[in-house]
Amino acid sequence: MEDHRISELLAGARRPLLSYEFFPPKDDAGMRTLEKVAEDLQPTKPDFVSVTYGAGGSTQSRTLDICSRLRQIGYGPVMHHLTCVGSSKDELGVIVDRIYEAGLRNIMALRGDPPRGETVFRATFQGLAHANDLVSYIRKRHPDLCCGVAGYPETHQEALSPESDILYLKNKTQAGGSFVVTQLFYDNEVFYKFIRTCSEWGIRAPIIPGLLPPVSLKQMQRMTSMCKASLPPALLSAMEKAGDNTEEAEYVGLEWTVNQIKDLLAHGVPGVHLYILNRSKVALAPALKACFNP
Repeated sequence: MEDHRISELLAGARRPLLSYEFFPPKDDAGMRTLEKVAEDLQPTKPDFVSVTYGAGGSTQSRTLDICSRLRQIGYGPVMHHLTCVGSSKDELGVIVDRIYEAGLRNIMALRGDPPRGETVFRATFQGLAHANDLVSYIRKRHPDLCCGVAGYPETHQEALSPESDILYLKNKTQAGGSFVVTQLFYDNEVFYKFIRTCSEWGIRAPIIPGLLPPVSLKQMQRMTSMCKASLPPALLSAMEKAGDNTEEAEYVGLEWTVNQIKDLLAHGVPGVHLYILNRSKVALAPALKACFNP
C-alpha cells in the first residue's frame, strides 16, 4: 500500500496540517526509545511525519527501516529525508528505488551538511552538488514521487546573500519541489518577511513553518548557533531566568512555541512542522494540542 502525497494533502486540506519530525537513533536503546515515543504520539494523529537522514548521511541505513516501522504503528504519510552526501547518482538511484518499493511517496530532498569533521560541502565523485539537482533526479526517476524542500527564513549559513538563498529555493521548486518546510525560527516576524520575499520572487509552493520547542537554554543556544537563527531578547531572558530549573525551562519553551503556533495559524499558514527531537512530552502537552483541536 502506498502513501498519499503530501502535496495532495495540502491542496485538499480544510485546516492547517500538523506534522512531526523524527531522527534515527544510533543504537538499539535509542531505537526502543523512538518506538515508545512514536507509539505515545500516534493517537495525536499528525497529518504526516518525516524521518531525517542523519548528519552527513550517517544514519541513512536506519531511515528506511524507521519509516517502515512508523507506517506499521499507524503513521502516514511518512516522508523519507534524502541528501546528496556520500552517494553517487547511481547509489542515490538505488536508495530512491527502495523508498518507492516500500510504498513511500514523499521525499524531503536536501543537499545535506558536510560530513563530521569537514566544514565545506563537496559533492561525491559522480554525485550531486545541489538540492535542486536531487529533486530533478528523483522526479525523473519516479515522476509520481512528491518532493519537499527546505527553506531558510534567516538565510542558509553558507549562502552568499539572502537573495542568492531565495534564488536557490526558487530553483528547488522549479525543479519539482512541491512544498517547503522551513528551518527553525523563534521570531514569527522573520517568517512573515520570508513569506513576502518568496512571493515577490514568484515562489508559489506552500511554505510550512518548522518549529523546535526549546527545552533548555543550552539546547536552544546550541541549535540556533548551528543554523544561525536569531533569539528574541524576551525568550532569551526568560530562559536565562529559568536557569537549571528543568520544569521552568520546559514551561517557558512550550509557552513560547504555543504562542508562535497560535499567531502562525491566525496568519493562515498551511501547517506546522514540529522538530520534536524524538520526545513525546512537548507534543503531548495539552496547550499545544489545543492549538489544533480547540
